[in-house]
Amino acid sequence: MPARPSLPTGHALRARTQIRAERAMTSRAVRQAIVSLAGLIGAPVRNQAGQEVGRLVDVVARLYGDERYPPVTGLVIRVGRRRAFIDAGAIEAIERRGVALRTARFDLRDYVRRPGEVLLARDVLDHQLVDVDGVQVVRAADLYLAPVAEHTVLVGVDVSIQSLLRRLGPKRFRWHPTPDRVIDWDAVAPFGEESTEGPATVRLRRSQEALHRLRPGELADLLEDLGRPGRQELLASLRPDAAADALEEMDPDELEGLLRESSPDQAAALVAAMESDEAVDALRDLSGQEREELLERIPPPTRERLLRLLDYPEDEAGGFMTARLLLAGEHDTIAGLRARLAGWAEHRNEVDAVVVCDAQNQVIADVPLFDLLVAPPEQTLAELLRGSSHVDPVTLGPDADVGEVAAALVESRRSSVLVVDGDRRPLGRILADDVVDALTPETGRRHFPRLLR
Repeated sequence: MPARPSLPTGHALRARTQIRAERAMTSRAVRQAIVSLAGLIGAPVRNQAGQEVGRLVDVVARLYGDERYPPVTGLVIRVGRRRAFIDAGAIEAIERRGVALRTARFDLRDYVRRPGEVLLARDVLDHQLVDVDGVQVVRAADLYLAPVAEHTVLVGVDVSIQSLLRRLGPKRFRWHPTPDRVIDWDAVAPFGEESTEGPATVRLRRSQEALHRLRPGELADLLEDLGRPGRQELLASLRPDAAADALEEMDPDELEGLLRESSPDQAAALVAAMESDEAVDALRDLSGQEREELLERIPPPTRERLLRLLDYPEDEAGGFMTARLLLAGEHDTIAGLRARLAGWAEHRNEVDAVVVCDAQNQVIADVPLFDLLVAPPEQTLAELLRGSSHVDPVTLGPDADVGEVAAALVESRRSSVLVVDGDRRPLGRILADDVVDALTPETGRRHFPRLLR
């Protein structure tokens, strides 16, 4: 009989009970201490003697520092007809119904934005935010502040309808927090909106590494849900390959709108980074003038490849293939091919095999990447082909329709087929998800995982 696990001693039980009690007390203390930013705006600011010196206009916080929870660095208050800035060092306490200062004398000066700072009411409240944990776009109905150690920090975002209703209701109820749906600030990536005073003031939080771990489809969902300024901020924060992967997952109408709202240079860079077949689909959705404007800004080699694909009808193999191929000769070694393949990391979604051609550039084999992985590095492709149960590559002409392509994939049980010209020279490759996209154009692009994705 297995030994029964020993029960915790009385001391251990008391320690655990104490920890639970401390956590519960801390939770209650934070809940009782949180301050609603929406309810605080317009509240009185009093000096050490309790005299009102002004009314709160906004709260300044350092959003882009090293802290997980942005600390309050000052206040903007209205004194008579002017607005002035009070540094956080002069603040005694930020309470639900007002602000108490620790001195009766302070230097009122105009607020000048410092690096990393934002005005919480103006720049964040009612603006779009990304809940990275929940992978959704939300709007900040309220922001909650709380005292932590010697600072007041931004701890959460309220996204509930109740908070919106509270703000619209009688003024006497606005200061009372209603934390029914609160997102921890550590899970939030804020985005700014256009301002008449300059560019967007709230950027994607640089420390939000979780955003960069989202899958392309999740990023596409965020891009579709965000407004124009927000998605431009999101795109600017992503690596070019990650941005391109996300764009390829977007609904075609949403992608068309995004390209149109971007500057021509930015739109051209995004299209150039996409897989060639997806880029062609995006270009076809634009008007002729818009398409020409973008193509002029795309580097010549990429532009020529896209123009060749645009010449094919979109419902034929040449119209939805990718023209990016990794070509090799029979005398290339496995080690050499692996080294070349490493340089194709940014195109890994388009490559699942290596096309082997003879001296006349005619296709003789299509070697899956797995075969390259398990082959001896010193071996040549010719030796690999002789020593394996080599099957002729699956090829189709550029005028094959989508039904023929699908049938070829099913019959061969391959993940892709090659498109060749009349002389058996390689033109492009069609992967399984390209066929799905071509068969279901009305539902938007659907993508299945590809090798090495």
